[in-house]
Amino acid sequence: MRHRFITFYQRTASDLKVITLDLSPRNVSELEQHYPLLLFKGTNPVTVIGHYIHVAKLEESLRQSPRSRRGRSSNSLPRQGEEICPICMEPMAPKDTKKLQCKHSFCKDCVEQAFSYKPVCPVCGELYGVLKGTQPEGGQMNCTIDPTSLPGYERYKTIVINYYIPDGIQKKEHPSPGQPYKGVSRTAYLPASPEGRAILELLKQAFNQRLIFTIGRSSTSGKSNVVTWNDIHHKTSMHGGPSHYGYPDPAYLSRVREELQVKGIK
Repeated sequence: MRHRFITFYQRTASDLKVITLDLSPRNVSELEQHYPLLLFKGTNPVTVIGHYIHVAKLEESLRQSPRSRRGRSSNSLPRQGEEICPICMEPMAPKDTKKLQCKHSFCKDCVEQAFSYKPVCPVCGELYGVLKGTQPEGGQMNCTIDPTSLPGYERYKTIVINYYIPDGIQKKEHPSPGQPYKGVSRTAYLPASPEGRAILELLKQAFNQRLIFTIGRSSTSGKSNVVTWNDIHHKTSMHGGPSHYGYPDPAYLSRVREELQVKGIK
């Protein structure tokens, strides 16, 4: 059960999944009551749209025998006034319910298990505590100043960031624990303007919280078990504009600040 939970929860709250099912109108009506956070559209087949964890829960239920599913529906449908836990999709008993400051409620066990993986609300993404990533340990982040300027920032010198993550063995938080992974060296650039220097300090904080890199599949080489960027975009070229991961790009600093804020780096 824990393995299935983590598989579901590792998908982000905004990750939608679409499936098609052959269902009778009566079955659709029952499922709409039991899965209020899913959207059921059309007939023969029915298109179901929703968050990955909710669609996966529906698919798991439908794999049961018809008799088992009918019994589950009659026993598990919420009574009037009962709330459904957005994680397990089951009615919540008042004594076992936990409401977060963002006003979203969950089964205590479900939200505690969710927070053990990532301390954010599974519905709205509000952060509770300090977010730690899966960036391999033992890496280095070094910064120097280049006297030349970046396009669009001709008044300023350039901050050169050198990242180094060595090869190693994956740990339990990685995709293939016990298997080797390939490290990486990356260079990125920021203008040495006041805003650029502020972003540099935020990137240092993100690096210390292991949020800059992760282990996964390379989008360029297609290789698995390699160190990759982790959703905080960097400019890896001084020139060429956005299409070449370079400058000029007037909106870049504000974009990367927003990406850092999502991870609690402010």
